[in-house]
Amino acid sequence: MTNFEKLNQLKFLKYEIQKNVVILSINRPDKLNALNLDVLKELKAFLIEIHSDKNFTFKGMIVTGDGEKAFIAGADIKEMSAMNNEEALLFGQLGQEVTLLFEKMKIPVIAAVNGFALGGGLEIAMSCDFIYAVTTAKMGLPEVSLGLIPGFGGTQRLSKIIGRNQAREMIYTGKNVTAEEALSLGIVNKLFSNKAELIKGALDTFEKITKNSPLAVSLVKKTMIHGNDLMVEEGLSLELDEFSLLFSSNDMKEGTAAFLEKRLADFKGN
Repeated sequence: MTNFEKLNQLKFLKYEIQKNVVILSINRPDKLNALNLDVLKELKAFLIEIHSDKNFTFKGMIVTGDGEKAFIAGADIKEMSAMNNEEALLFGQLGQEVTLLFEKMKIPVIAAVNGFALGGGLEIAMSCDFIYAVTTAKMGLPEVSLGLIPGFGGTQRLSKIIGRNQAREMIYTGKNVTAEEALSLGIVNKLFSNKAELIKGALDTFEKITKNSPLAVSLVKKTMIHGNDLMVEEGLSLELDEFSLLFSSNDMKEGTAAFLEKRLADFKGN
């Protein structure tokens, strides 16, 4: 069991454990779970605790929003409207730190979008490994309509997901897309009829993932994230290093033995 229970006093986050998966909810439903400084600080503290906890044994994380209306409706516009340049810089840095902490989690992270995922909300979702959503979800990066640009990674991650031209059109116009449009663009992997089915769908996916070697899943995540910004030859070199490294692992020995012996593998993650 992890030690992050000491963070139970956090005001804007809730979490529960189901099937060895952490379900983390942004808990500011009266503001459609909008991100202000306090929410971002709590997210950063929570994620740092997980990253630093050597006893963390959970197999995955689901990130969602409290309630039915919103995943995260964006950053808190009222708070942002009063910021000066220096305050905005610190706010943007904090948002980017949170997205990088999600992205660099050793375990898979699924964003379960249960309504609006706008601005910083979509940026948080895109920093997860992939996104599931309800059919009524709305997504977008509308910052230009406020005289701003995305500041938590949206200008960088969206084009890597849907391609340069589609991302430019979406960001330049500030338009929101429906769940069906997000699915066709490749922003979303699967759609579900309601939030309960959404969470169940994410948990079902983790059941499939956790049948595999947790060490191999962690290293393939690392390889794909790091290789995304490399030339093909550099990415291949990184892949080869991790591929060969696994041949000294107990998980590789167990996995290949189980295959040859026609039985289920009992992976330990080492």
